[in-house]
Amino acid sequence: MIEITWFGHSCFRLIERSAAAIVTDPFNKSIEIKPPRLKGDVVTVSHEAPGHNNLTIVKGARPITGPGEYEIGGAFITGVRTTVSNDEENTDQTQANTAYVIEYDSASVCHLGNPSGIPAQPQLEALGTVNVLLVPVGGGQGLNAAQAAEIISMIQPSIVIPMHFSSGITQLKLDPLSRFLKEMGLSNIQSEPSLKVTKTNLPEETQVVVLDPKSG
Repeated sequence: MIEITWFGHSCFRLIERSAAAIVTDPFNKSIEIKPPRLKGDVVTVSHEAPGHNNLTIVKGARPITGPGEYEIGGAFITGVRTTVSNDEENTDQTQANTAYVIEYDSASVCHLGNPSGIPAQPQLEALGTVNVLLVPVGGGQGLNAAQAAEIISMIQPSIVIPMHFSSGITQLKLDPLSRFLKEMGLSNIQSEPSLKVTKTNLPEETQVVVLDPKSG
């Protein structure tokens, strides 16, 4: 069983018993949320921006900062290159983004990072089977709600967890979660403190799960 916990913005921690604990896109104080202090064996960085690459908060973890295939502590990690706009620095520069697929025995989880648009079909196909998709939905210079919904229909994950949206506690110019939920045909849904998932409890149709951000 994998437990997925969200710490705000694009930062999650994935834990499976007897396997490597993985932290994604740790942020610094520039996004106006106090960075948590996290424990993990591996930390993935989707792109070089202050809201996504603060490796210092995950002490002793092995960093993965680009595409490739990695096997660490019972977890198989595949990084797939896309492109991303560096919205945190308010520039027009486009830089490399890496989406990561993390495969445990229990299930596969894909963290899309912050692509500036819908990736090309070969990039999406390279992700393989995705049970849980962590997808940015807040717009800015990243995916907006409509683009996120389109990617979801292309990948067809069992579970979708939205990230990278305006939570009301930062000044980042991002859209609220409600816009994405409306795009998905949903009203406000009950948020959860974390998600525990295995291949045996996956829903038959794509389900959106909203997580409460946890302070570290």
